[in-house]
Order: sequence, then C-alpha cells, then structure tokens
Amino acid sequence: MSIPPLPVRIRRLAHAEGLPLPAYATAGAAGMDLVAAVREPMTIWAGGRALVPTGLCVALPAGYELQIRPRSGLALKHGITLPNAPGTIDEDYRGEIGIIMLNTGEEAFVIERGMRIAQAVLAPVVRGVWEECETLDDTARGTGGFGSTGTQAAPGTTG
Repeated sequence: MSIPPLPVRIRRLAHAEGLPLPAYATAGAAGMDLVAAVREPMTIWAGGRALVPTGLCVALPAGYELQIRPRSGLALKHGITLPNAPGTIDEDYRGEIGIIMLNTGEEAFVIERGMRIAQAVLAPVVRGVWEECETLDDTARGTGGFGSTGTQAAPGTTG
C-alpha cells in the first residue's frame, strides 16, 4: 500500500534563492535533506556550535510536526551533530527553520552555501491527556532505568 504525498506549504526567504527545496535523496528515504542558506562560509570550531539558516519557513498540516535530525555522514566523518536531535518544528511555527549544529570533532568544520546539513522528517503528532493516579501498574522492569537492563542481548535473542 502506498501512502500519497502530503502537501506542505513552504516559503523561501531571500537568502535561500537559488538553493534547492528539501528533497528526498532516494525513493525509500524517510527524511528530506535540508541545505545551508549561508551567504558566506561559516566555520564551526572544534567543540563549538552554530545556528545555521535554511532560508525556509513552513506551514505544516494540522496534526503534524517536522523533526530535524542529524545526517549520519557528517556525524561519522566530521563529528558534526545536532545537540537537540530530534529538533521539533511545531505546526504553528512560521519562522525560519534554523539548524543548531555542534562540532564534537577535533578540527574546525566549514559550512558552505548549499551544503546538506540536516534531515527533515514529517511525522504525525499524537496528543496525550494526563490522567493523574496514585499508583501505576507493576511491570517486570519496575523502576529500573539508566542502563538497568544491561548492555548485552538477553539470552535467547538474536541481533
């Protein structure tokens, strides 16, 4: 079963003229590549962070968010990641999408105009309603967290 594409309104700001709109790199890609709309090269020093403009504003359909995620190649090859990943663009936000980038590498990294810097994943939002209670159902895990299940695969599992 094929899910039809969902129309999303997008506005290109002046500093993004001539740059491509977000696009899927392959037919099976979950995320659309976002590119840097910097006017001049921008350096992110080792250990530093920067807000990189995309030159894009969106009007998301009701009930959707746009998740901003790092690109795996930038993370592996250069130590470039997004510290708040995934970042969320809410359906009622109309400002420019900016990408907070962090250089965890040991060398400065230069962002060039048109460089693919992040991925955007359009996702449905489920809104919860809190139901306050005095107790919660017991589970096998209980209150264990922060590594309490260990680092090794459970006996009898594969993968």
